[in-house]
Amino acid sequence: MSLPDGVTLIDLRPAALRAAEPLAALTPAPVRVLSLDEIEAGTHGLSPAHGPLLVLCERGVRSGLAAQYLRADGLDAQAYPGGVPALQAGQG
Repeated sequence: MSLPDGVTLIDLRPAALRAAEPLAALTPAPVRVLSLDEIEAGTHGLSPAHGPLLVLCERGVRSGLAAQYLRADGLDAQAYPGGVPALQAGQG
């Protein structure tokens, strides 16, 4: 899966995983780091101005839930199927 133009990536991974494999090293798309708790509580600070949102986690499970919450908040959000390993495979 290629990344759509204008997309903002939402990185749900814990700090240790983000440090080990930063998304900025995989793509030039802007990256926002958020927790599932922030998204669920509506304290994510995102707006439609951030453009389409593509949510990533380590395996693609939590990102689906996060994308549902973001869509409920009126945002254009999708989960990246397969998580970061799938993004890595798609960039090769």
